[in-house]
Amino acid sequence: MADENQNQAQWQQMESGSGFIAALDQSGGSTPKALRLYGVEEDQYSGDAEMFDLIHEMRSRIITSPSFDGDRVLGAILFEQTMDRSIEDLPTSQYLWERKRVVPILKVDKGLADESDDVQLMKPMPDLDGLLSRAVDQGIFGTKMRSVVKQANKDGIAAIVDQQFEVGRKIVDAGLVPILEPEVDINSSEKQEAEELLKSGILQGLEAVSDDQQLMFKLSIPTEDGFYADLIEHPKVLRVVALSGGYSRDEANERLARNRGLIASFSRALTEGLSRNQKDDEFDAVLDKAIASIYEASRA
Repeated sequence: MADENQNQAQWQQMESGSGFIAALDQSGGSTPKALRLYGVEEDQYSGDAEMFDLIHEMRSRIITSPSFDGDRVLGAILFEQTMDRSIEDLPTSQYLWERKRVVPILKVDKGLADESDDVQLMKPMPDLDGLLSRAVDQGIFGTKMRSVVKQANKDGIAAIVDQQFEVGRKIVDAGLVPILEPEVDINSSEKQEAEELLKSGILQGLEAVSDDQQLMFKLSIPTEDGFYADLIEHPKVLRVVALSGGYSRDEANERLARNRGLIASFSRALTEGLSRNQKDDEFDAVLDKAIASIYEASRA
């Protein structure tokens, strides 16, 4: 469990630090693709246990790399199994903060429900209370949970906002900082209209948040540059971060850099070009180049 000094230091880093958040939280559904991009085909492992061992090996290699530290990487989002595992004989969250000065964050959602009203809500989270308690015990700073908007459907987007804020309140009550992630599909034919509805709903939802509380948001890079400026500057918002959403790293960085105050929380765009077969010095060089470019785009 984190002490008050640690909580303060992590809060300050997330509030005003220069850098970005690494999204290392691929779950059961997205892990095979992440491993393929890393050079591990599905016929090279058998069953979930081996798959998760391999993805932890990949994440550990990233986290222990000399180029990965709190000077440029403010925080890292972890999958539940990653939180429960160790790196160099330390619990992952402890290793991140004590060795790297990177704030540990936990993905808490259980995946997406079937599409309805042009959105995908989060699946039920019956074990959320227990998971949040374990996260507090492990010194986790905050949480992340994802839902997806496909089209500018007013009812669907209202349902997403309601669900995100409802779960967010439980996370705040547990003593953690929630990152609400209502992603807008970058391929949506109504992306800008969906973003307008979503921002309106978020601003309305923030009215019910206590003045002494702050949330974070993880959003798709907006169609209109600077669109989330009022959200970034909102007194009840600690930080707004952006997902790469399927853009290449170069395009995601270019779009991100046009949005002052918005910082990255990239997954595929961060690990792009990394391979299990690379020697350590080559791996570190590729990762360093990725981190440097995302850091610069987040500072712009």
